Amino acid sequence: MGTLKDRVSFLNDELNKHNYNYYVMDNPTISDYEYDKLFAELKEIETNHPELVTPDSPTHRVGSISTKFEEYRHEYRLYSLDNTYNAEELEKWYERVTKECGKAPELVCELKIDGLAIALSYKKGIFTTGVTRGNGIVGENITQNLKTVKAIPLKLFEPVDIDVRGEIYMPVSSFNKLNEESLTKGEKVFANPRNAAAGSLRQLDSTITAKRDLSMFTYTVILPKDNNSIKTHWDSIQYIKKLGFKTNPNIRLVKDIQGAIDFCKEWDKKRFDLDYATDGVVIKVNDLNCQNELGFTARAPKWATAFKFPPEEISTKLLDIHLGVGKTGAITPVAILEPVNLAGSVVSRASLHNFDEIKRLDVRIGDTVFIKKAAEIIPKVVKVVDSEEHFKLPVYVPPDTCPECNSPLVEREGEVNLYCSNPNCSSIEKAKLEYWVSREAMDIDTIGPSIIEQLYDKDMVLTPADFYRLSMQDFMQLDLVKEKSAYNMYTAIQESKTRPLTKFITALSIRHVGKETADLLVGELSTLDNIRNASAEELAKIEGIGDKIAQSIYEFFHTESNIKVVDELLSLGVSPQEGGNKISDKLSGMTFVLTGTLQNMTRDEAGAKIKMLGGKTSSSVSKKTSYVVAGENPGSKFDKASALGVTILNEDEFNELIKI
Repeated sequence: MGTLKDRVSFLNDELNKHNYNYYVMDNPTISDYEYDKLFAELKEIETNHPELVTPDSPTHRVGSISTKFEEYRHEYRLYSLDNTYNAEELEKWYERVTKECGKAPELVCELKIDGLAIALSYKKGIFTTGVTRGNGIVGENITQNLKTVKAIPLKLFEPVDIDVRGEIYMPVSSFNKLNEESLTKGEKVFANPRNAAAGSLRQLDSTITAKRDLSMFTYTVILPKDNNSIKTHWDSIQYIKKLGFKTNPNIRLVKDIQGAIDFCKEWDKKRFDLDYATDGVVIKVNDLNCQNELGFTARAPKWATAFKFPPEEISTKLLDIHLGVGKTGAITPVAILEPVNLAGSVVSRASLHNFDEIKRLDVRIGDTVFIKKAAEIIPKVVKVVDSEEHFKLPVYVPPDTCPECNSPLVEREGEVNLYCSNPNCSSIEKAKLEYWVSREAMDIDTIGPSIIEQLYDKDMVLTPADFYRLSMQDFMQLDLVKEKSAYNMYTAIQESKTRPLTKFITALSIRHVGKETADLLVGELSTLDNIRNASAEELAKIEGIGDKIAQSIYEFFHTESNIKVVDELLSLGVSPQEGGNKISDKLSGMTFVLTGTLQNMTRDEAGAKIKMLGGKTSSSVSKKTSYVVAGENPGSKFDKASALGVTILNEDEFNELIKI
């Protein structure tokens, strides 16, 4: 009979093997009941004999609580990828590669997973460190959270020292389930699986991460310099599979660029059948010696490129046009559609923007319309199918009255929207409350639209000040709200009392004032009192404000109902933090415009860094713009900057500029 230590070793090996069979191979070999019995036995032994806990113990997947994530410098840099968008660009890339390699190389095609890049390190086959990509040089150590991801082996099948790269993702089915549960609880929902995965990985409490059903595909191994046995990328993938890593099964070795183009065309159609999001194909030179000869640019390997799938466009029937009322009173038309699968999700609603857009497209109820996802997230109607049936349908006539309160709709000079004339319209008031708790405003992320609907209908919250009068018991009067949810909502409201002044100004829903204008106000006037007491003339002198916005700000702070709400907020303990987080004047006098998708930070995070260094951000490009920071898929701002001769920075150049 073996020792207790032997039993622990046996249980570790058995449970890790069954995790591999279930989460990597999709081929479970024992029942959940049998697995749970083995797990419970191991947990009991470890509880009674903590000295027997080992780094590869499956109990580490349950999670724990950290206070913060530490920075970690990558031993091997993580590079970005250059993008291509059509067959012609792929062929040009292959021509350059062929010329530099001296031969036409084989290629490996892999689906580009829309997730988060992660670097993993193993010593003697035991998982030791997991780090986010960060800026490619320095990331965050999130080892404890990554241990909860069951597709990541805690112990390899061979005792090797090795570093690998992979992509953490949330299956689409898990994403849909998570959002359904969040909606039921009245909590925040995620925009897409990538955001859900990112939010799950960045939890300080890794027990939450453990519940989020994340997975990972491994796609690269860092081979030792004296490697002689593995000569191709294809063979390296087979090697890491043998070690116990999960790799994407949809990978293909092709002879030339035409094979890669065929693979891209094939998966542009098939990708929507997958249970994970993919936004393209990564194409790599197979020969590792050729990879070494090609090397890297400042930001990306020359031996690889990413082919990005085009946004999908599909036709469906427009069943109706519903009208929404926003926080400014603007009436927004929304297309109600016959449900259709678009870019991997079922779409039944799409944006029509405004009534001028309906007139421009000549959209009529009953039309067959084409829709696509803007930035692959928000569906919008892009055109009407020209047919005989279209001209038999009645022309759409914009409404005269508000769909909520029946007040007359009015036009505003120089604007395309129609507005509800009743400032006390219930839809406007609820929209303002929803905006108050939103991320870009006071960031009270535990309170969603369904909770606000109940609070408003019960007359518990009619203005933002009313949030700060609520108790836990008030929340527990609401449908489907238990004690824990009530505590979380109450706590989040209390924590919001000390948000930065820029967020407070943004949250007030002043007409024409978003977060960028709020930043300009706070940057120039510093305090809430100064902003409230400024004249319209003083406000108009602030660069980027102008007469129209200045008048709107002045009128807001001199309207009796608004004065009352702001005073109530302050009396209830709301104390916006003045002065911001400025740490340097390095970028003083510089104005930045951000466009496209950045790899290592959101545009909001980049904007915050600019302001911390004394710079300003703007939403539009002009001759006064100092720099345009361009990420992937930049829009018209990039073209305007080029035409005006404004300096354009890529992300690496921007990171260099903001170093202090």
